[in-house]
Amino acid sequence: MYAVVEWGGKQYKVEEGAVLDLERIPSEVGEEIVFDKVLMFSDGEKIYVGNPYIPDVEVKAQIKEHKKGKKVIIFKYRRRHKYRVKRGHRQNLSRVEISSVAKK
Repeated sequence: MYAVVEWGGKQYKVEEGAVLDLERIPSEVGEEIVFDKVLMFSDGEKIYVGNPYIPDVEVKAQIKEHKKGKKVIIFKYRRRHKYRVKRGHRQNLSRVEISSVAKK
């Protein structure tokens, strides 16, 4: 079984036991969260597609850790104008493990 869920404006294909890095979730490590915006669900035989969401499918996950992502360098440059700006960014992430994908 797998499902496609929406979180933080992005879509993720999830299965039981999958580990995802999502945008920071304002919860403590070890807490369980529920994804209610399920776009698609497959039970192995049949595929259910939402319009836009499926109301009776529930995806549960547990927060494993909070961390920072890989550093991204932003470098702006204009030739012949002595203009150079260098900035960096590290996104705050939450590592999540999917514990169950089930239809109610």
